[in-house]
Amino acid sequence: METNNNDNNKYLKAKERVNAIKKFYTSLMFYVIFISVLAALNYYTDRWRNPWFLWAAFGWGIGLCFQAVKIFRNPFFGKDWEERKLKEFMDKEDRKL
Repeated sequence: METNNNDNNKYLKAKERVNAIKKFYTSLMFYVIFISVLAALNYYTDRWRNPWFLWAAFGWGIGLCFQAVKIFRNPFFGKDWEERKLKEFMDKEDRKL
């Protein structure tokens, strides 16, 4: 019974992660489309003499970067890293005793 519940929790976590990744790629797709439209509009209106579309690209791009960091965590300092370090320190303490 315990194993089934553990498997169910793993499945739910995996599904949550897949949904987050899907949301990121959807946001990235809309970013590319929308910024392309703004760039085309900017070019059409003033031939990029004043590239105002870059302000929108920069602002939205920062948000996308934060979203990417949240989803694709640094593998060196993720949850697995914390668990490995905790186990390592606990093993060292056990060897001292």
